[in-house]
Amino acid sequence: MNTFFLYARKSTDEPDRQILSIEAQITELREFAQREHLDIVDTFIESQTAKEPGRPIFNKMLDLVEKGGANGILAWHPDRLARNSVDGGRVIYLTDTRNLTDLKFPTF
Repeated sequence: MNTFFLYARKSTDEPDRQILSIEAQITELREFAQREHLDIVDTFIESQTAKEPGRPIFNKMLDLVEKGGANGILAWHPDRLARNSVDGGRVIYLTDTRNLTDLKFPTF
């Protein structure tokens, strides 16, 4: 059975363009997880742009994926995970190595 980390992020560089607040993302993600019977083992919340690599909470979450803490990530939309090639490449690498076997996005 897959276990998931829930990841919610709100950008700090475009506050007027935010689609959903972190609280609204978490609510929608938890409802989606319940409907889909997803096992969420931890929640990671970050307020930082994803245009540049180096988000500390995101990196911690991926480090835990590498260590077997969960094999799936649940996020509101793919752009919550990566908007730069370094972070996107790391997610792809984790899927290639089968450390990360499932990505779920209720809006995508």
